Amino acid sequence: MTEAVCWGGRRRRMDEVAALSASLIENSITTSSSSSSSSSLFDNFPLISAILAFALAQSTKLFTNWYKERRWDAKQLIGSGGMPSSHSATVTALATAVGLQDGFGGSMFATAMILACVVMYDASGVRLQAGRQAEVLNQIVFELPEVHPLAETRPLREVLGHTPPQVIAGGLLGVVTSTIVYLIEKVISQA
Repeated sequence: MTEAVCWGGRRRRMDEVAALSASLIENSITTSSSSSSSSSLFDNFPLISAILAFALAQSTKLFTNWYKERRWDAKQLIGSGGMPSSHSATVTALATAVGLQDGFGGSMFATAMILACVVMYDASGVRLQAGRQAEVLNQIVFELPEVHPLAETRPLREVLGHTPPQVIAGGLLGVVTSTIVYLIEKVISQA
């Protein structure tokens, strides 16, 4: 009789464990399906930070160009080059946001950080030198006689890259932008 009581107790506990497991699995499936359906592109903190930093950098170029040349140039909103570097702002905002969201010790942050370094190096190195070469080539073409076949060539774009201060300013803008977006998101999620 004691074996039957013991077995009955074990069976009850096994039934309770099975019911609890089934309940946990059901809750897990419900939670994961509702969270995946409720997340959207607008909830992607790193993406929002990067896009916002890009928009801020491009908008700032409009004002820095006005300050420098005393004229409004709407082309600055879509052009490359100038102060601050929108490339640097975008990639540093992305890297900072990934670090704040997933941690600075993970592989996602490492990938974003290496991408940021390559883009910023390229902006202040290769692209800057290509722009300077375009200046020289444009000057050479400008000095050609009118009868020369290349005299009517359309000028090359000279503003392609960024100076180191422009890259640093863009990088700082990206870090500040993603940090502010992160703090705002935190305040909203706690409300």
